Amino acid sequence: MDALEFARRIRNREQAVGYWVVLDDPIATERLARIGYDYVAVDAQHGLLGYTGIRDAMLAIDAGATSAAMVRVEQNDPFAIGRVLDAGATGVIVPLIDNAEDAAAAVRSTRYPPHGRRSYGPMRAQLRVGPTPAVSDEATLVLAMIETPEGLANVDEICATPGLDGVYVGPSDLRLAVGGATSTDPAVDGPFEEAVEKIAKAAEKAGIAAGIHNPSGEAARRRLAQGYTFASVACDLVHLEQAARSHLAAARDDR
Repeated sequence: MDALEFARRIRNREQAVGYWVVLDDPIATERLARIGYDYVAVDAQHGLLGYTGIRDAMLAIDAGATSAAMVRVEQNDPFAIGRVLDAGATGVIVPLIDNAEDAAAAVRSTRYPPHGRRSYGPMRAQLRVGPTPAVSDEATLVLAMIETPEGLANVDEICATPGLDGVYVGPSDLRLAVGGATSTDPAVDGPFEEAVEKIAKAAEKAGIAAGIHNPSGEAARRRLAQGYTFASVACDLVHLEQAARSHLAAARDDR
């Protein structure tokens, strides 16, 4: 998918559905990218990929020509962000954003001077985004993850950060942030849902995109109906295990 077209869709709060990749397997990623998801996000924070794996995953995504390539970077750092953008990422999802200052730093890392501090060296990115800084700035998305107690408390200020294109909910950490004993603790369902709704409303008020990770397509559909503008579905490792377990149960007739 054309990078600028995708960036404009997300900024315009048009709905999009994506897939999440954690495995270092470009052939599998290429097949996933041809299914029809609007984007495929590569997880450099918790995923099982190094830089070469991230680069190869983006090559695989672009080979499908239908999905945009996103990367969740490992940290809010100019080097970490710039490197995946130079390798061709359409945009970055930046974890652990606690306040507007964190969000502003992430934005600066994705923009060339005079609007930011991204170092020039687009390598592969110049082939698919373009070598001109102004064009690259316009075609590059930056999304701030809301997943900590501080981030939740400061979500309105974060959403108002100039240049920020959207926010993204990390549900596992957010559930812990509202007091969950585990990342799936049902005892905090109430506070968790209140937090999820608060984030969506803050993004809507600021006129930016709101995204969230989901365990299934059904859950993604529910969040999109709730006001989120883009949603990611599960991940390749989880689906591999689920499919294998299901076929094993069927073969053994486990009921």
